[in-house]
Amino acid sequence: MASDMNDYFNKKKSEDKRSSGGGSGGGNGPQMPKMDFNFGGGKAGILYFIVAVVVLLLLAKPFTIIEEGERGILSTNGKYQDQALLPGLHFIVPVIQKVYTVDTKVRIINYASKIEVSGGNAAGINVKPAITVLDKRGLPVSIELTVQYRLDSKFAAQTISNWGFSWEDKIINPVVRDVVRNVVGKYDAESLPQHRNQIAQEIDKSVRESITGLKNSPADLQSVQLREIGLPQKVRDQIERVQVAKQEVQKAEQDVQRAKQEALKRAAEAEGIAQKKRIEAKGIADSVTIQADAKAKANILISKSLTTKLLQLEQMKVQGMFNDALRENKDAKIFLTPGGATPNIWVDMKDAQQRTTAQ
Repeated sequence: MASDMNDYFNKKKSEDKRSSGGGSGGGNGPQMPKMDFNFGGGKAGILYFIVAVVVLLLLAKPFTIIEEGERGILSTNGKYQDQALLPGLHFIVPVIQKVYTVDTKVRIINYASKIEVSGGNAAGINVKPAITVLDKRGLPVSIELTVQYRLDSKFAAQTISNWGFSWEDKIINPVVRDVVRNVVGKYDAESLPQHRNQIAQEIDKSVRESITGLKNSPADLQSVQLREIGLPQKVRDQIERVQVAKQEVQKAEQDVQRAKQEALKRAAEAEGIAQKKRIEAKGIADSVTIQADAKAKANILISKSLTTKLLQLEQMKVQGMFNDALRENKDAKIFLTPGGATPNIWVDMKDAQQRTTAQ
């Protein structure tokens, strides 16, 4: 094409020269500059075309990258594809197709006090005001919870199609608040601290049933943790008074129990001492009885062994002892028992008090 254009301009130049009468000798008229429209051949044109295509592709961005912990929702002319895109590189048709990235990692909603709410939200953590509930008698109660959940990756596309990208505020938040009001509303404010574990289990169970019962199971509930039960001041004061009274009653019961234990201890000690004395007395009585029995038996044996000659022999021994005494004490008097049997009575006349001794 560039060669044809050069030929055209050369031909045009010759015609201009002829028309000006300068065909035989170079005239002094103005000459048309020679222009070269050859861009270096066909290879340069191809290179320029490729560069233009690459720039166009970069501007149109016909691909997308899905990170781990995310899913891609492919929209073709405004219609969502049923199957979500997995993590990795995916090519799309620019202008016609578009990919929306959704987070499938675990997320948290903290229902906390207003002071905590003013602190701001961290990544993946949504902080909302504590749930205000009316108890069985109509008294306001503040409930603080922590809810952990995640978008179900299997039905991510259906969830976004049905609930939109603000599905958390349409599913998790309303369900939790409704369940908390229904569960806590069955109790009196004073009994809430006592039934804390039961209330926490009821809330967790009801929230799970409500969320899993939705179509296509939009969310996977990890846990529902009851963190704090905020009671009105007058209720707290009443509970404190009741607790103090209970503690005093328990202390009195403990004192009574200790007194009973001390009484039982003293009674046991007294019983032990009495038992010991009874045992000792019985031992002494048994000992006396045994000695008496032994002595009686001995006397019986002795009486059986006594004979007339033995008695005479004993009398002679006693008489000899008296004879020895009379030799030392001339003033002594001896009285013999009738029949001459022993013992004899010896009276010492020198003793002013007249002692009497039985032998």
